[in-house]
Amino acid sequence: MFGYRVPSPDQAMLISGGRRGHGGAPFRVVTGHGKFVLPVFRKVRFLTLGLCEAEVAERCVTRQGITLTVRAVIAFKVGNDTESIVNAGQRFLSDQDQMSILTGRIFAGHLRSIIGSMTVEEIVTERQKLATEVLETSKTEMAKIGLIVDSLQIQSIDDGDTGYIEAMSAPHKAAIQRQAQIAQAQATQASVEAQQEAARNQAEYSRQTAVVQAEYTAEVDRAQAHAAQAGPLAQAHAQQEVLAAQTELAERRARLRQQELVAEVVKPAEAEAERIKLLAMAEAERMKIQAEAAASYDRVALDRMLIDQLPQIVKEASAGLANANVNVLNGTDGLGEIAAGLVGQGLTILDSVRRNLGTPEKTDTAASPNGQGPSGRVEIE
Repeated sequence: MFGYRVPSPDQAMLISGGRRGHGGAPFRVVTGHGKFVLPVFRKVRFLTLGLCEAEVAERCVTRQGITLTVRAVIAFKVGNDTESIVNAGQRFLSDQDQMSILTGRIFAGHLRSIIGSMTVEEIVTERQKLATEVLETSKTEMAKIGLIVDSLQIQSIDDGDTGYIEAMSAPHKAAIQRQAQIAQAQATQASVEAQQEAARNQAEYSRQTAVVQAEYTAEVDRAQAHAAQAGPLAQAHAQQEVLAAQTELAERRARLRQQELVAEVVKPAEAEAERIKLLAMAEAERMKIQAEAAASYDRVALDRMLIDQLPQIVKEASAGLANANVNVLNGTDGLGEIAAGLVGQGLTILDSVRRNLGTPEKTDTAASPNGQGPSGRVEIE
């Protein structure tokens, strides 16, 4: 529609002519909506509300007398309220580029003032503190001209050829370099240790592989040797069993031959020796009986007769022993027992004969010189 004007979202529309605006301003402020403006009678101008930028590069002297070149960037804009728009419109509406120039000058002055109260170390290490103080000190002055500052960034601080900042950073550089060297050394050491560990692992793996291969080879060799020795070992074992059987057979034959020799030679010889011993014992008994008969006159004839018959009795008994196959269990003691039995048998027979005949009556005739009575002889069946 003809005469209807609408400002952009980042603009304020200033209408001059007609009645005055806020606070007696020579124009009315319209933002965010349109307004019907009479042509010829009203004049419309637009003030930017967008963000503006100003750069500062100022040489400042610190509290220590060190000259520094400080570069900063200020982001600012016209305030959104009517009073700020009126203040900015009255000052910059005809030349809005002057807002950046004036803002840069204002901040340059405050920057020199604040840096003059600080040391180089504070400025370098506390840049945010410097920016905050500059903003606080310039806020009131900027508000008077209708501007507000969004941010202030210190881009660089340069001491020129004095080398103060570099000297100040030397210990830190040295510490950083030392830390870097230590880190590099540690990294190198770790790399070397890792390589050594890898080498040790490789060597251990090679050793284990060699051990396994050696054990496998030894196992194969043992199996081959066992297979090669199986035939000779089996043959030797069989021969050993044959020799053992032959040895056992020979021992059995030797024992049998020993028993045969005992039966054929030893036992007959022992029987003959026992027979001779029995004869000697009978002869001794005969001599004893003769002695006793000589001491007892009354029984001379009977004892004489019995004495004459005793060798015959023993001889008959021993004759049966000579051809007998006597098994002697306890050696010479057994033979002694047999001989004593025969003698005892003879004595038993002698006692029996004496009991059956009784004691002979005495005669008036004297015994003959050979010891026999005149009445005749006694027969033993």
